[in-house]
Amino acid sequence: MVARDDFIARFGGVFEHSPFIAERAFDAGAIRGPLTASGVHAPMCAAFRAASEAERLGVLRAHPDLAGRLAIAGELTEDSRKEQAGAGLDRLSPAQHARFTALNEAYTEKFGFPFIIAVKGLTRDDILSAFETRIANSREQEFETACAQVEKIARLRLESLIPEND
Repeated sequence: MVARDDFIARFGGVFEHSPFIAERAFDAGAIRGPLTASGVHAPMCAAFRAASEAERLGVLRAHPDLAGRLAIAGELTEDSRKEQAGAGLDRLSPAQHARFTALNEAYTEKFGFPFIIAVKGLTRDDILSAFETRIANSREQEFETACAQVEKIARLRLESLIPEND
């Protein structure tokens, strides 16, 4: 069995800047060895869903804008940097960057949290298309969609942290 401090050190960043998710999942007694991505993901998602709406909003707000100021300043978490680079968001033309900036601002103003999408396997055009579609959602729809995307990102991060044979 993994120790609590070790578990939180290893998985506390899976939900962006929100180690309380890992803490609550562990404290609920739901983490059992051997650790697998699905075996860790399910209790972490349960802890995320059990969090108050304000806490979940905090998790959403902990995510950076796509191709935003943190990316430009080189201040993304390593996971976020790799994820955005994998989708080509670190290689935008000035016109593409201006479009992302405008969408980020409009989205955040409308919903009160940044646009969140699991970018792995997506292209810039896929992401822009999703951005332009989802900005028309209601706040309730988008809150649920963003939470689902956070869980998908967490799954992908866990799969990279817990190799198949770990």
